[in-house]
Amino acid sequence: MSGLVTGDAVVLGLQPARLPSRALAVLIDLVVVWAAYLLVTLVLAVATASLDEAATMAMSVASFLLILVGAPIAVETLSHGRSLGKMACGLRVVRDDGGPIRFRHALVRGAMGVVEILMTFGVVACVASLVSERGRRLGDVFAGTLVVRERIPAARVLAVPPPPPWLVGRFAGLDLSTVPEALWLEIRQYLTRARDLDPAVGRRLAERLADELVARTGTPPPPGVPADAYLAGVVAERQARDARRAFGSPAGVRGAMAGAAGSAGPVGVPTPAVAPPAAPSPVASPVAPPSVGGEESRAPATGFAPPA
Repeated sequence: MSGLVTGDAVVLGLQPARLPSRALAVLIDLVVVWAAYLLVTLVLAVATASLDEAATMAMSVASFLLILVGAPIAVETLSHGRSLGKMACGLRVVRDDGGPIRFRHALVRGAMGVVEILMTFGVVACVASLVSERGRRLGDVFAGTLVVRERIPAARVLAVPPPPPWLVGRFAGLDLSTVPEALWLEIRQYLTRARDLDPAVGRRLAERLADELVARTGTPPPPGVPADAYLAGVVAERQARDARRAFGSPAGVRGAMAGAAGSAGPVGVPTPAVAPPAAPSPVASPVAPPSVGGEESRAPATGFAPPA
C-alpha cells in the first residue's frame, strides 16, 4: 500500500497498479484507438483519392499523430488521468504526490508511449514496469506520475484528516508553487499516520516538516498555530486549489471536499489530535478561535506551540 492522495482532490490512499491490470487497460485503449485510426484512414483514403502522393502522405502522418498520439494525451488531460481502458480496469494516473495530472504530464507520457508501446509493441514498457518497484514505465518516470488502483476495499483507505475549522481558508494567499511534490507526499503520509507515532516523535516530525514548508513558501504560520494543524491547513488549501482546477466551480469544489471528508468516517482511520492555539494574535488572524477561560494569553511572534 502506498500512502498517496489521488486526483480531483479525493484524499485516499491507493495501491499502485501492477503489470497485469495496466496491460489490460493499455490493450483496451489500443483497440479503441486503432479502430478509430483505421476508420479515419479509410475515410481519408476515399476523400483524398484525387490528391497527389505528397498530400496523401501528409494527411496520413497527420492522422497518425492526431489519433494515436494526440487523442490519448487529450483524453488523459481532460479526464484527469482516466482513459477508457483505465476506467474499465479501475485505474488512474496521478502525480508522484497523488495529485491530479496536468497537460505536461500527459504529454510526456504520450510521447514516451510512442517508443515504449507503439514502436516496441509494449516490450520496453513491460520490462520497465517489472523492474520498477511501483510498476512505473519510463513515461511515468520522466513525467513524475504513477498509475494507481481506484477500486480498493474501504477498510484499506487512509484519509488525510481535515484541519481545524478555524484554519479553513486561512492560507488562501499562500504561494505553494515552489513546494516540491516529494514534500507534499511526506506531509500527507505524516498526517495519515500521526496517531500511530510516539507523541514526542510526531511533534518533532511535524515541526521539521512545517519548517521545510515555511522555507519553501517564505511565509510563517499564524502565531500560536501548532505544527500539525498548520500542515493540515496548508494541505487542505492545496486540495481546494486542485479541486477548483478539476471541477471549475464552487459547487464542484464543495462536493469534492465533502466527499473527501466523508471518506474518513466509515473507515475508522484515526485523526491526529490537533489542539487550537491558546490565543492567536488578533492582527495575524482575522477570525480567531475563542480564548480559553475568557482571557487572552500572549503567543510568540514565530514558531510553533506544541499541541495540548
